[in-house]
Amino acid sequence: MDNAYWFKLSKAEQIGNIGSEIARAKIWKSKNNIDKCKQSLIRALELLFLTLGDKKWGNGLREITRFYEVLASIYSDQNVFDISLSDLEYFCVKFVIDSKNKTEHN
Repeated sequence: MDNAYWFKLSKAEQIGNIGSEIARAKIWKSKNNIDKCKQSLIRALELLFLTLGDKKWGNGLREITRFYEVLASIYSDQNVFDISLSDLEYFCVKFVIDSKNKTEHN
């Protein structure tokens, strides 16, 4: 995916796409398909890396950087933050829902 396309997406769309990859990773992990799980995690990390270059995040880049750190820790099997893929998936879903609610109420 190129930067121009990714940067046109809203914050919620970006996080939603990242969350989809995390959900895929979680499914593959539950099926003990570690290779496919890792592929989904790599894709999520790639999308997060693209997000780090998106100026629309402004002050939110700190949270995106932390998100990247947490996911990289899970990918490397270190999980120093003790956060599960389910926790990250929930974060993404909640972010999208909250963003949608804010848009509808403005």
